[in-house]
Amino acid sequence: MFSTTQKIGILGGGQLGKMCCLAAADWDFKTYILDPTAGCPASQVCTGFTQGDFKNYDDVLAFGRDKDVITIEIEHVNTDALRALEQMGKVVHPSATALDTIKDKGLQKLFYQEHQIPTAHFELFDDEQALLAAVEAGRWNLPFVQKTRTAGYDGKGVAILRTRDDLKNKLLPGPCLAEALADIQTEIAVIAAKNPSGQVVTFPAVEMDFHPEANLVEFLLCPARIPSLIEAEAEALAEQVIRALDVCGLLAVEMFLTKSGELLVNESAPRPHNSGHHTIDSAVTSQFQQHLRAICDLPLGAGTQLTGAAVMINLLGEDGHQGPVNYLGAAECLALEGVHIHLYGKAQTSPFRKMGHVSITADTVEAAVAKADFVRSHLKVVSK
Repeated sequence: MFSTTQKIGILGGGQLGKMCCLAAADWDFKTYILDPTAGCPASQVCTGFTQGDFKNYDDVLAFGRDKDVITIEIEHVNTDALRALEQMGKVVHPSATALDTIKDKGLQKLFYQEHQIPTAHFELFDDEQALLAAVEAGRWNLPFVQKTRTAGYDGKGVAILRTRDDLKNKLLPGPCLAEALADIQTEIAVIAAKNPSGQVVTFPAVEMDFHPEANLVEFLLCPARIPSLIEAEAEALAEQVIRALDVCGLLAVEMFLTKSGELLVNESAPRPHNSGHHTIDSAVTSQFQQHLRAICDLPLGAGTQLTGAAVMINLLGEDGHQGPVNYLGAAECLALEGVHIHLYGKAQTSPFRKMGHVSITADTVEAAVAKADFVRSHLKVVSK
């Protein structure tokens, strides 16, 4: 429904919430944020802010009672409260059921298996000791990937175990899964959107490059440097996943393209995603406007094609810097045509913390990459 008076509640007030609020302001939509931190990025631009814990049942229920539509910017929210709000007749996207599946990586992997969605071979374990016993018994051989079942994001909760020493030093505690280490050629992501009327639209695939220490996406480019047939298969796979999960809103589907040409779904996130930030500057419809269209059951933007090539760089806090933030080299980068700097409004920096992103647009991927190299070498996030 297109209404400038309906109240859209967002659980989480980080940079994703902030950019959703900015997109909503174009249509004079009213946005309300629930977040534990006063002064969080979204609190600066929303219609109303409530300080509270999105993991707390009472806080989420109280926040949602007077909202017309409730959505998220982080998966790790109290789904029991969302389920109660759904029973009260509130519109909740994504649904509590979909969130319960996605926020547990074990349940997410089982869902892919049950719905014939290609994914790497895996096994669930009650804790790290059970996994270790499976290694000792010869059921799992190094190397492989360990993931915690819950609370993992931005590189947290993932360990690549290659050696016996890694089993001693890197093994993560608690319920987990082991996953075969895929023979990866390229990591890509496709963002799909679905509205309650059943319309699905996908954005072009992006190619991801990860920071070697932080395990965060540091650099992505679109269009991805993959064959057109693989691109079409990836978009079809993303549509299959969003329809199977019945997610309304956005679903970012991360995939591995193996060296043998196989596509494997790694994991999915039911919200705006880091891999779609470039769409603010390079697509006819940004991912944030598309999310609003989807959760409000409006026609999805058909123009998800790019207006040009794009590269996106995450601005991460420099190693060794912690404290009030300072941005070095911004003016020099803004002198380049096609450089778009987006700062999240976080007052304090720390090593590898996401502080902003830069989208670089150009006529070709090669030209965008050349500008991106300049930005990466000149724009630094340090402490004062």
